[in-house]
Amino acid sequence: METQSYKNHIRFYPPHHFVYYPVIMAFIAFSVYFAFTTDDVLLWAFISAIFVVLFCLAFMLRQHYALTLQNRIVRLELRYRYLATTGQRFEEFEHQLKDDQLFALRFAPDVELKALTQRALTENLSGDAIKKAIQNWKGDYERV
Repeated sequence: METQSYKNHIRFYPPHHFVYYPVIMAFIAFSVYFAFTTDDVLLWAFISAIFVVLFCLAFMLRQHYALTLQNRIVRLELRYRYLATTGQRFEEFEHQLKDDQLFALRFAPDVELKALTQRALTENLSGDAIKKAIQNWKGDYERV
């Protein structure tokens, strides 16, 4: 497995991203085309609408379930790691950090976690800035 870094940390699920979405988009394109070129405009407009709804639902549900659970796990991991490495509770100031900051901190190794957390709090670093500030990227190879 390739070592994870800022440049390659985005993950794709090939059956979903490279099969389902292209197929459903092709069906949408064809049904829209037929809606404008046939006599059954209402029928093909309805079929187009169904494909658009299927596309949107698939995207929203896939993302929603996985990311909601992943967000909870990342928060718990950060709380544990911060307590284990510093002896202090992360929950005391966790509410001061935005979600993108919290999720970026998961890529920081234990030795950089406290300093980056303090910088995020004092300098209000964005999640992207936190990721770029990490010296020794800690890959998250099991995320969705």
